[in-house]
Amino acid sequence: MPLVEETSLLEDSAVTLPVVIIGNGPSGICLSYMLSGYRPYLSSEAIHPNTILHSKLEEARHLSIVDQDLEYLSEGLEGRSSNPVAVLFDTLLHPDADFGYDYPSVLHWKLEQHHYIPHLVLGKGPPGGAWHNMEGSMLTISFGNWMELPGLKFKDWVTSKRRNLKGDRVMPEEIARYYKHYVKVMGLQQNFRENTYITSVSRLYRDQDDNDNQDKAISRKHLQIEKSKLIKRNWEIRGYQRIADGSHVPFCLFAENVALATGTLDSPAHLEIEGENFPFVFHSMPEFGAAVNKGKLRGKVDPVLIVGSGLTAADAVLCAYNNNIPVIHVFRRRVTDPSLIFKQLPKKLYPEYHKVYHMMCTQSYSADSTLLSDYTSFPEHHVLSFKSDMRCILQSVSGLKKIFKLSAAVVLIGSHPNLSFLKEQGCYLGHNSSQPVTCKSNPVEIDVYTYECVKEANLFALGPLVGDNFVRFLKGGALGVTRCLAVRQKKKQHLFVERGGGDGIA
Repeated sequence: MPLVEETSLLEDSAVTLPVVIIGNGPSGICLSYMLSGYRPYLSSEAIHPNTILHSKLEEARHLSIVDQDLEYLSEGLEGRSSNPVAVLFDTLLHPDADFGYDYPSVLHWKLEQHHYIPHLVLGKGPPGGAWHNMEGSMLTISFGNWMELPGLKFKDWVTSKRRNLKGDRVMPEEIARYYKHYVKVMGLQQNFRENTYITSVSRLYRDQDDNDNQDKAISRKHLQIEKSKLIKRNWEIRGYQRIADGSHVPFCLFAENVALATGTLDSPAHLEIEGENFPFVFHSMPEFGAAVNKGKLRGKVDPVLIVGSGLTAADAVLCAYNNNIPVIHVFRRRVTDPSLIFKQLPKKLYPEYHKVYHMMCTQSYSADSTLLSDYTSFPEHHVLSFKSDMRCILQSVSGLKKIFKLSAAVVLIGSHPNLSFLKEQGCYLGHNSSQPVTCKSNPVEIDVYTYECVKEANLFALGPLVGDNFVRFLKGGALGVTRCLAVRQKKKQHLFVERGGGDGIA
C-alpha cells in the first residue's frame, strides 16, 4: 500500500494514529501546523487594542494560548463568526481588522517538538484543497493577509516571488501556491498524503450507553490498545490512493481521533426542479467559465440565465457581462434584503461586486418592460422548470409566470460538503439531523470550544463544516482541536504514570 509505505508514521496498516485529518485545505494545513508542535505566545512588546483581552493575556503571558482557558479568553468578544474561539484567534492574529485597521499580530510562534502529536492529512489534490480548482480570473473576496496561515506572512511570500502586489486582494491561484509552499517551508510534508479518496470512516466500537447495536456487536478484538501510547482504535478509515499510472490502491488506517476539514465545495446545490440535468444547465463557476473561454456562448442572441444572489453568482454575471453575453439574473430575495452579502462589502474595496448590485437594483424586470440588451434582474423570482428546447419558466412571488429562451443556465445557489464516507451521509452530525449538512443553514453541531462533534465523541469538525467559510476564522478551529487533544494527552500521560505503565484503558 503506497499510503502506508510512504510514511515514517506507519509501519503497517495495523498501526493506530492519534489523529487523521480528512481534507488538506487551509483548515487541515493549520491543524497540522499546530499538531506538529507550533505554539502561539503573546509577543513580549505586544499590546492588544482590546484592553480587557490584553489584561487576560497578561495574566498567563508565560503560557502558550493552547495551554490557556479559551472560554475565558473569548468571553465578551464579538466578530463575524458564531464560534467564539474563531473570533478570539482572529482578533489575536488580526486585531481590529473589521474596523479597517492593519495592526500586526500580537502573537509569536515557537516550535516545541515535545508537543508533536502524530497525524496524517489526507487530501484529493495538493495541499491547499479547493483553492487549486477555483476560477482563476476572479479576485478573492478577502484580503491577502486574511488568507495567510500562522508563521508565514502572505506579503513576505509574495515579495519572495518577486511579484508586485498591486492591491490587497489576490487571485485564487496565488493563494493555492502559497498554501502548497507553506506546507513545505513549515516542514509539514511528512504529514500529508495527496491523491487520497476516502470511502468509509466508521466506528470500531461504541460506549455501552450508545444505541447503535450494529456497532456494539463488533468483536472485542477491536478494543486493542497500544500500551506504549494508550491509543484507542476508535476509527477505521478506508479509501484508495490514486497512483501515477492511474490505478487505485486501497488503504485502511486506524485512528483514535478524526478531524473533518473537507470544506463544502464538493457538491453544488441543485434547485431540484424539472429539466435541471439538461446539458445546457451548469452548476459551477469553472464549468461556466470554461464554456465562455471556449467561445461556446459568443455571439448568442439568447441570454444566459444566472440563478443566485451570492458572490459566486455575481462572478458569473461579471464573466458574462465582460464577454458581451446578455444575462437574466434570477434570485429569491428582495434587492433591499439586509442579509445580501453586497451590503457587507465596502464599495471602495469591492467595486466590481457593487457594480453587480447596482445593476440588480436598477435594471430589474417589470411586467410592462422587455429584457434589456445586457442585463436584466428578476428579484423575488424562482425557476419552475427547464425545457429540452432550452427554455425556462420563471415565477414571481405573486405567481406570475414568464417563459424565456436561453443559450445556457448557471445555477449558483451554494454547495454541500461530501460526507458520503460517514453513516447517514453525515446528516446525523448537523444541528438538524434530518437535513444534509450545509455551511449556512445546517452546520455540524460542535462544542464551540473544542470543536468536537456533539453527537460523536473523538470526531472533530472545523472550517466551513461548522459555519466558518472565511480563512480568517477557520484557524480558530485548529486552535480549539489542538487545545482539546493536548489536554487529553496530558491526562493520559498522568494516568499512564500513575499505573506504572500498566494495561489500563485510558
